[in-house]
Amino acid sequence: MTDIEKMKELRKTGTTTVGLICKEGVVLGTERKSTMGYLVASKESKKLFQLDEHIGMTIAGIAGDAQAIARLMSAELKLYKLQENKRISVKAAANLLANVMYSRRMFPYIVQLIVGGFDEQPRLYSFDPAGAIEEERKFFSTGSGSPMALGVLEERYREGMPCEDAKRLVARAIKAATERDIASGGKGIVLAVIDSKGFRTVPEEETERLIK
Repeated sequence: MTDIEKMKELRKTGTTTVGLICKEGVVLGTERKSTMGYLVASKESKKLFQLDEHIGMTIAGIAGDAQAIARLMSAELKLYKLQENKRISVKAAANLLANVMYSRRMFPYIVQLIVGGFDEQPRLYSFDPAGAIEEERKFFSTGSGSPMALGVLEERYREGMPCEDAKRLVARAIKAATERDIASGGKGIVLAVIDSKGFRTVPEEETERLIK
């Protein structure tokens, strides 16, 4: 498959993911639909991964590429902890991921990624398929539904907002995307919070309450 064909495939897969910095940490969220052209391949796809006890990642793009990166990064961060006897900083993990993606720039992973984590403070990074990295100071969204999600985030985000409000806003932004983007949806929304206590997934019943 050529690079152009891969980029076309990326447009067909579709998704909506969001990362947002709040007062206590970072909130990550995704919907769960996977598509193959006009076919809904899955309504329960996993698009949010825990890479370490204090780092999470959302994926958009070709599922195989994204899952391979998630496996690789999880293994690399475990190796770092074994060798250094400490956990890696969020910034170092983000730079490692950028280097991995840049090393494949001639045969790129066709993905858009968001990495969020907490060490001394909450941090949020976005990545393109060639490994370009950008530290986000407020929020970011990827995937085919991102224009709708970003519209909601731009209007309602405020710096230093409490975690509860941040979870509600992320859920609302993703919900708005699923209402208008045919490639976003599936069975529910998945949210995770990363703060000084580490990575934790928001219970499904709480997420349902936030959506309603």
